[in-house]
Amino acid sequence: MTYFTPPPPPGVPEVTVDQLAQAQAGGAQVVDVREPDEYVTGHVAGAVLIPMAQVVARSGELARDGPVYIVCATGQRSGKAAQWYRSQGVDARNVAGGMKAWIAQGRPVVEGLDPT
Repeated sequence: MTYFTPPPPPGVPEVTVDQLAQAQAGGAQVVDVREPDEYVTGHVAGAVLIPMAQVVARSGELARDGPVYIVCATGQRSGKAAQWYRSQGVDARNVAGGMKAWIAQGRPVVEGLDPT
């Protein structure tokens, strides 16, 4: 199943689920901006939960030495978060289709609050 996602905000690079999987396998930083009740039902292994409402307050937690992949349910919230992170000098990239696309491709998910 293909999910429609609107284009990311201007200036925000967008990556596919395949590109996220490659980056994740290489140890890239992944941030999930969904709410905790969404995150616990299934997230990308290693994805750190920073709910959208905490993005600004917790921006100091992000590494700034490489790309950061931002994911949500469909790519909308993550696009907005990535746009803000980029304004702060973070190389943030929006994951097109978000977790819905990840799951639709049969990619593995981790349940619970632990990132791994």
